[in-house]
Amino acid sequence: MGKFPAWLRKTRDSLQGTSRPSTPPNPQAHTNTDIGPSENPPIPPFPDGVKVLHDCPNATVDICFVHGLTGDRESAWTADGQSAPWPKTLLPPKLEKARILTYGYDAYIVRKGVASSNRLIDHATNLLIDLTTDRVCCNAPSRPIIFVVHSLGGLVCKQAVLLSRNNPESHLRGIFDCTIGIIFMGTPHRGAWLADWVKIPASALGLVKSVNKSLLGILQTDSQALELIQVNFCSMIRERQMANQPPEVACFFEELPLVGVGRVVSKESATLEGYNPITIHANHRDMVRFASAEENGFKRVLGELVRWVSQVGKKNKPIASKKILG
Repeated sequence: MGKFPAWLRKTRDSLQGTSRPSTPPNPQAHTNTDIGPSENPPIPPFPDGVKVLHDCPNATVDICFVHGLTGDRESAWTADGQSAPWPKTLLPPKLEKARILTYGYDAYIVRKGVASSNRLIDHATNLLIDLTTDRVCCNAPSRPIIFVVHSLGGLVCKQAVLLSRNNPESHLRGIFDCTIGIIFMGTPHRGAWLADWVKIPASALGLVKSVNKSLLGILQTDSQALELIQVNFCSMIRERQMANQPPEVACFFEELPLVGVGRVVSKESATLEGYNPITIHANHRDMVRFASAEENGFKRVLGELVRWVSQVGKKNKPIASKKILG
């Protein structure tokens, strides 16, 4: 995205609060028995921020994809054997008036080299600011937006929408005002699955060494911060629905276990009360990697997107299958 203007840097600081002292490094987190720290190869830049997968000059809606744990903004959505993510190859022919974006942030809680020390609120703040900046630069700050989010990306998205709501910076309120739908895919709304996350062998994920403890902390089952995000989000959705306003919500859950690990996010944690749970016949990793438009998982996600996009411009008209959170 380039350098942030002064007003964006000021906004970022106001959202994140006063700076805190840096945590002393944990020497054990970077222990390497093969080579010394000075001989470690440099870590390549992480592909973060907004990337346009498909531009559309006369777009009526933005669709933004936010990946989950251990993913990045393109590979997380790319099926094995495919050269490009399906939002770039499969969606444009189906949604001709949609501008399709993907958002990247360093979601590796364990990875070779150094993991990001950003907290959930930091990632959410970055998403809010980067997406706002992109839409302003495209002269489309009021264009309707739909999020498709996977795993941890769902928590980042929920926090970003909540940060946008009633934000003191008027330009940042646009994300909340313009969000018409959120598709959650394997998102741990209740966090129960992460009690066992740290037990997953690093080799099963292809990752080793450094740990982002701040992310692990908020993703624990008893995390009060996670519960607060959930309570505030559900309250916001209920309030909007009672006023017959968006966003719409759809919840997808994984049907198959991850080899050597099991089901990463349970159906109970991946769904919200009052919404029909929708299944994807895949494991947690592959549930967001479609190779063909003929896959049922893709058709189910597309069905939600088409239904919501068709409602753009139809203000105050309820969708028949809308549910109210209990």
